[in-house]
Parts: sequence; C-alpha cells; structure tokens
Amino acid sequence: MPPIVNHRFPLHGWMGLLLIAVFWPLNWSLEGLRTHVLFFPLWLGYALTVDGLVFRAKGSSLLRRSWKKYVLLFLISIPAWWLFELINLRTQNWLYLGREQFPDWQYAFFSSLSFSTVMPAVFGTAEWVGSQGWVKRLKIGPAYGRTPGEVRVVWGIGWLMLAALLLWPRYCFPLVWISVCFILDPVNVYLGKRSLISHVKNGDWRPVTALWTGCLICGFFWEMWNFYAFPKWTYQVPFVDFLHVFEMPILGFLGYLPFSMELFDLYHLLMPRDQADVLPDVAP
Repeated sequence: MPPIVNHRFPLHGWMGLLLIAVFWPLNWSLEGLRTHVLFFPLWLGYALTVDGLVFRAKGSSLLRRSWKKYVLLFLISIPAWWLFELINLRTQNWLYLGREQFPDWQYAFFSSLSFSTVMPAVFGTAEWVGSQGWVKRLKIGPAYGRTPGEVRVVWGIGWLMLAALLLWPRYCFPLVWISVCFILDPVNVYLGKRSLISHVKNGDWRPVTALWTGCLICGFFWEMWNFYAFPKWTYQVPFVDFLHVFEMPILGFLGYLPFSMELFDLYHLLMPRDQADVLPDVAP
C-alpha cells in the first residue's frame, strides 16, 4: 500500500476556520435579527474549511482546480434551492420564523445569498468523504441503468413521483427529495452529461455514497447552526414529527441522501458539458 501523503493545510482553509470561529458565536449569542447577515459568512467559512481538508488529503480541491468554477457553484446554488422552495409552497414542510419582518425584496436577497452556499458545502464535503479509505474500499454493488429502457423507466417513475407529490402532498411529501433526481439524471444521460447512472450502471456506488455521506454531514451542521439562529427554519412534517435532532425530526435526515443526488444532477444539467468537471470522481 502506498504511503499516505498529507499536504499542507492551505491558507484559505485557515480563513474558513477563522470565519467559523467568528460567526458561529455571533449567530448564537446576538439578540434579535442576525442570521440573515451571518449565515453566508458562517457557511462560506465551512465551505473554505472543507475545501482545505480536501486539498490536504489530495493535493487538489474544488477551489484550487478553478476558482472561477468554484464561484460559479455559489451562483448555481441559488436557482437550485429556489426550486425546492417552489415545491415547498405545495408541501409546506418547512417555514421560516422571522420571515414577516422582511419586505419581499430583502427576503429574496438574503435568502438567495444564504442558498448560494449549498453546493460548495455539499460537493466539498462529498469530495473529502470520497478521499477517505473506507469509501475507496467499497465493493461493487447492484447495477442499474445499463440499457436505454432502464433509463427511461427511471425517468418515468420520476414524473409519476412528482405528480403524486403535487396531488397528495400530505402523504407523498418525501418524494420531493427523490423525484427531481429521477427526472434529471436520465436527462443528463440523454444530453451526454455526467450522471449518477453512469456510475451505478457499473455497480460503482462510491460517488453516490460520498455524496450521501457528505450531505448528511452538511445536514448536521445546517440543523445545529440553525437551532439557536434567528431568523430560522422549523418543520411541520406529517406522520414523522417525533424524536427531533435540533429542529429536524430524526427521520427527516434521510432526505439529505437523495437531496445530494438532486444537487449533483442540477449542477450538471445547468453547466455546459465541456465545463462540468468541477466535481471529479469523488472516490477515484
């Protein structure tokens, strides 16, 4: 086995740690409205920190490979998360305490600024997870999507799930976190863009596992830093509103798994095919 090479923790990683050290205590200790201006620097700190961890582990990272594409991740994150806010108008699974204290234009601006940190955080954490030995050692798993017919079945199921979600949101609300993936991943296959099916058709679930785990880690920090924040989000989820971890019902954390795949598919759909290499194989 080749020796493990740890690279020097980069300057931007230290800057990220500094941002967390400053804005985490402020977010939890200041009185009144504060999180609308503190959320972005706190999560920028997280994204820079985890990118630094990736560089230390691999000698390469999202930011170091291309700072322009790294900035673009922030921009693409905004419409990606607004899509889920649009669906939530129907499901009403989460709401924001303090929303009423902002005019619409301020709410849209600060929300978009906060939403911009989603993809850098999730993809950076997923790449760090993918650099770990336990992910690289995962064995081949079940394969799916080897034929165009199987891909079309996934696409059709995705549309059925979205329809059920919109028709019966009280009972089908969990489908918000998987229907978009089932619809978009086959579209990316058809367009010749990177897709998750391109991995799992060979039984390689390591990139998916890294995405799942990375998003769960982000989910823990999202929920923890939200707990003493204001404005903040809370949940009203039918049937599973018990055993809360922070504000989130414990079963709700399962939604972070397919959410990571939806982010992956949305990113690769929106980026030109020859430019969508910002997220390399997370478990090479």
